[in-house]
Amino acid sequence: MTRRQFQQMGIAAAASGLGLRRLQAAVPAGAAAGTFRFAIITDTHIIDDFYRGPEGSPEDTETIFKANHHLEMTRETINAITPAVEQVFHAGDTFHNYPSPDYDFYFQNKTRIDIAYELLQGFKAPVRIGFGNHDYDEHQKPGVSREMSHRLFEAKLKTKPYYAVDYKGFRFLQLNNFLGSTWDPSTPMKLRQTGSLGETQLNWAEAQLAERKPTVVLIHYPLWLQAPTEVKDYGLHPMLRKYSDNIQIVIAGHWHKWVDFAHTYGPKHIVSGATRYDPNAFMLFEADSRKGTIEWLDASRTEWSTHYSKPYAG
Repeated sequence: MTRRQFQQMGIAAAASGLGLRRLQAAVPAGAAAGTFRFAIITDTHIIDDFYRGPEGSPEDTETIFKANHHLEMTRETINAITPAVEQVFHAGDTFHNYPSPDYDFYFQNKTRIDIAYELLQGFKAPVRIGFGNHDYDEHQKPGVSREMSHRLFEAKLKTKPYYAVDYKGFRFLQLNNFLGSTWDPSTPMKLRQTGSLGETQLNWAEAQLAERKPTVVLIHYPLWLQAPTEVKDYGLHPMLRKYSDNIQIVIAGHWHKWVDFAHTYGPKHIVSGATRYDPNAFMLFEADSRKGTIEWLDASRTEWSTHYSKPYAG
């Protein structure tokens, strides 16, 4: 199938958003006409009783044992926001690696995947999960294959490797930068610091963007770490520039710190802090369906180049 044919397929080719679903009021109290609020979280790194540690530094070890409680605190804050948050998006590293390479283990024991699901179900709004590098585990010996990760995510978290969510005139793309050649099972670990989507996902993403809906893009690795092109001159960076008029923002995680790339890659690009380190590390937006624009409401809380944010004060 050619790229042109894929574009023409449009939404018919789109994977449906299969995030965690929860019934909610159709019109949250206090919401302005034509607007809605959504939140972004990332790098929750949930653990379970099988986790032993330590991590690579004292700070990392300390924060991983606080990760579950931090997500509870983040959830409490977001649930209390008025007007109510209607969608929550997660930019990857939902849990922290895998405790076993055995698929059946996850159905015989309560693991960090189950704990993550329970914590995320506690949000009043649906939570749409993306994949991070710790959600894959091929570097362990024996490891968990990409195929097994995808099976577990679909069975336990009701989530596909990548997908789109259409909501009140906006499109949210959960991209997966672990499906291209840089993350092929035969690729040395040192090369996996670069993300790539693969041609199939690139074609799908372009079909989504070609419909020119106002779009928010989520991806785990910052664009600084993404392969600019993958098939000759075809790749994520030129695609984002091509559709920068309808892409409202690109949000990544992975670094656990706040970084503002401004319009270096075309659309505005922000790397978010991690709830693992700070329960105040989330982003709150208001989308205007009439104008097709978004506003980052709590940007002033951000302490740039650190893990931290000021507490949300309403």
